[in-house]
Amino acid sequence: MVMHPGSLSRLKAQPADLAFSEAELVELERRNPDGLTSAEIIRLFQARGVKLSEGTFRKYVQLGLLPRSRRVGKKGKHKGSKGIYPTTIVRQITAIKRMMAEGLTIEQIQRSWLRFRPRVEGIESDIGDLLDEMTRELEEPHFDAAVHGRLESELQGARADAAELIRRLSSLERAVSWSPERAEDGAPDELGAMEDSAPTGRFF
Repeated sequence: MVMHPGSLSRLKAQPADLAFSEAELVELERRNPDGLTSAEIIRLFQARGVKLSEGTFRKYVQLGLLPRSRRVGKKGKHKGSKGIYPTTIVRQITAIKRMMAEGLTIEQIQRSWLRFRPRVEGIESDIGDLLDEMTRELEEPHFDAAVHGRLESELQGARADAAELIRRLSSLERAVSWSPERAEDGAPDELGAMEDSAPTGRFF
């Protein structure tokens, strides 16, 4: 199925205070560190009276405004798997809805920082999973104390480096992206964008 960006431009805008406060978003992310299914995400918004259908959710993913899910096996044998999205996706949908309420089209939103956010979060998730797996492997008994200590220190350093990389990417995503304010001014404000950005996530 070919997705045309203009197909969502005329969706009815929602009120600017349509969903979650910053405190609620932080608490939601804290309570669900492993992520949420699409059904759970849609129910969260519908409980607030915000229209979000499965079709619209999938269009946002196809347009690159939201990250794709990762497959996680269900508990029990032969139960299959389910798609899990990072909990920060609730924050992204809230941002999309607010931008639309302010009159921005999907095309403009696609040019904003949201186009980079799924990819940054994908990098963050992949690096975090890799380091977690290495940490579990390090607990195997065949490592002597000296080697274990050295590798543990290396892993801690890698986590710090990864956290710094994500912080810098999160700052850059806003600095290099289109924004209505910069479009009106006719000049970018990279420094302000980098200072104002507040990246969220696991940070390893």
